[in-house]
Amino acid sequence: MSEYRVLLYYKYVPIENPEELTKEHLAFCKELGLLGRILISHEGINGTVSGTVEQTDKYIEAMRQDPRFSDTIFKIDEADGHAFKKMHVRHKKELVNLSLEDDVDPLKLTGKHLKPAEFYEKMQDPDTIVIDARNDYEYDLGHFRGAIKPEIETFRELPQWIKENKDILEGKKILTYCTGGVRCEKFSGWLMKEGFEDVSQLDGGIVTYGKDPEVQGELWDGQCYVFDQRISVPVNQKEHVIVGRDFFTGEPCERYVNCANPECNRKMLCSEENEEKYMRSCSHECRTHPRNFYVKQHGLTQEQVEARVKEIAQWEEESKVM
Repeated sequence: MSEYRVLLYYKYVPIENPEELTKEHLAFCKELGLLGRILISHEGINGTVSGTVEQTDKYIEAMRQDPRFSDTIFKIDEADGHAFKKMHVRHKKELVNLSLEDDVDPLKLTGKHLKPAEFYEKMQDPDTIVIDARNDYEYDLGHFRGAIKPEIETFRELPQWIKENKDILEGKKILTYCTGGVRCEKFSGWLMKEGFEDVSQLDGGIVTYGKDPEVQGELWDGQCYVFDQRISVPVNQKEHVIVGRDFFTGEPCERYVNCANPECNRKMLCSEENEEKYMRSCSHECRTHPRNFYVKQHGLTQEQVEARVKEIAQWEEESKVM
């Protein structure tokens, strides 16, 4: 047994004074010694926290004693240590930012919840279409086999993408999924509001699917992106198929880095070798940016940067020829 654990959870429930609860909850989490990221709004709570088994047990017990959160489902991962560096509890307008003019209340309208075994069966129905409700970089690291990848960088872009690609969904049974389920609660309800009749979501999200003793993560390829220091977690217990591709070479890769230009900060799948080779920068503009973190980290002079940039340009030109 590991000494540490990571808790992933959410609960849509009306909260009358979310700002006050935010302050109280932050103080409580710090008192326990937890680290993590929790969002609180008028519509509920959504969080991921890490701590020792004792600390996380105390947190779960305290949540159980609050009538608003007494039936919250906690997804628990063992860990070697903390998965976060700090403890943040923030008040937000929405638990997940879909930025709808006419918002959806998941307590009143949401898609049908499917347990992992049901989701597994439905995925293989030829009349079913599976939509990944996550961001593009999450999909690139891992996804359900055959799932559609909306070309979006943020969740709030998803409704517009659906509207622009409505023709591929017409007459289909729709399945949707996300990491833990919180995004799908609202997204599936929005789909129904838009007139799609047969809409279902993966109950508990990818994390629950990967731990299910019956399906054991089958039909998932790659890893699951998570928003903490682990970056990714395994899902498929039967086979591991790498779907991620190195940003620079296209070779199989499951290692994420951020572009060294802080004004870009693009997430890139990249090997350690290519991180050094390309200065952890996604473009010429980012390599030569005055705030480039890679340049500062390695103490490179202007002459050294120019030499490296010239060398990279030659590699890129040679790769085109090949």
